[in-house]
Amino acid sequence: MKRLYSMIFTLAVGLQLHAAEPWTVERCMQYAADHSHAVRQQRFALDNSRAAKTQAIGAFLPNVYGSVSGQMNFGRAIDPETNTYTDVSTLYNGYGLQASLIVFDGLQRYNELRMAKVNVAMGRSGVRVEKDDVALKVYKAYMDLVYCLGAIDQTTKKRDESRALLHQTEVMAEVGQKSDADVAQMRATLAADEYELTHMQSQTTKAQLALKQLMNFPADSTLNVVQPTFEHEAEQTIEESPAQISEYAAMANPRIVKAQQAVEAARFSLRAARGALLPTLSLSGGVSTSFYRNLDKGGHASFSQQFKNNAGEFIGLSLTIPIFNQLSTSSTIRRRKIALDQARENLEYEQSELHRVIIEAASDVENSTKEVAKMQEQVEADSLAAHLTTRKYEEGLASSIDVKTAAVTLLQSRVKLLQSQLTMAYNKKLLAYYKGEKLWTDQ
Repeated sequence: MKRLYSMIFTLAVGLQLHAAEPWTVERCMQYAADHSHAVRQQRFALDNSRAAKTQAIGAFLPNVYGSVSGQMNFGRAIDPETNTYTDVSTLYNGYGLQASLIVFDGLQRYNELRMAKVNVAMGRSGVRVEKDDVALKVYKAYMDLVYCLGAIDQTTKKRDESRALLHQTEVMAEVGQKSDADVAQMRATLAADEYELTHMQSQTTKAQLALKQLMNFPADSTLNVVQPTFEHEAEQTIEESPAQISEYAAMANPRIVKAQQAVEAARFSLRAARGALLPTLSLSGGVSTSFYRNLDKGGHASFSQQFKNNAGEFIGLSLTIPIFNQLSTSSTIRRRKIALDQARENLEYEQSELHRVIIEAASDVENSTKEVAKMQEQVEADSLAAHLTTRKYEEGLASSIDVKTAAVTLLQSRVKLLQSQLTMAYNKKLLAYYKGEKLWTDQ
């Protein structure tokens, strides 16, 4: 019993340590790709396509079935032994084994099998598309959470500075260097900072819940994220042009591959429908036997003897030529032709949309890189201005309103810098994904 308690305690501690471990963005994306509900739904669709493929393969196999029949005749009937009419009661059993095979059906089964194979490949592409989509959403939600955490850090620093400045103002007011109005203004500034900090904590909780929802992570479990650094992020440049990235993505992006496979599947489906216009040639054969017994008198042969003597075989070849089936075949062909046109139109849309997104992401990377550089300069300038304003306030050369304005300006600059850095990181990640780089590394 002690050993059991020890194992349970060790497992619980291990789970707590696992939950307390910091989660990188790559780890979050991989977890979401493995546990997302949307990815699981795509896996079910893939399994369904595999089952349809198995069914399409089975259509090439012969159809074999056996039959057993029993019949009792009372009154006038044909005697199976003499093939003459009789009025005695008889018992008749029939046994048969038959097989049929479609030799030619206008290549319907062949095209349906090819369509099923393409559907399986399309199902794999669908799983990959859903994994990539949820991974990018997780990356964006992760950056939103990092932004909230960074805003809390900056707001906490400003709150602490306001608290220290309030204490300093109260001391200076006691010796007559500051007025009560200055003390009241500093208290109001501290209260505003406390409110802003509480507000950002609330936003952080919402951002964390949004990230857990995308990951399908337990909402009541701890999820500590690693805040990335952007020291060398601005120095990394994209060497390929948007046109080069679009050219590569048009061949390798899973969403484009899936759309191309949908066109191919629709083409095979149309060919299968057109095959119904051609004749169908079927081959069939089988064996049968019977047992007869007169219920009014004996003298019949034994079951084994009749089973052997009454056995017979047959083979047949049938040709079915379609003439008119209430426009069913022509309507099916028309619908599948429309489906093929829709698949082609969807492929064109995905290609144009992909090209647009890549151009937009490349533009965002360029603009956000410039914004980061400018915001870094602005943060340095606002930091110096806030420091000088505080010194002037201590010397009586600036008012408390000036101090508040300078501090708020510095906070806004720092937050905007963080936002620009996160936007730049996301857009670079997006471009790298379209270049063919993996969103995460399997661990």
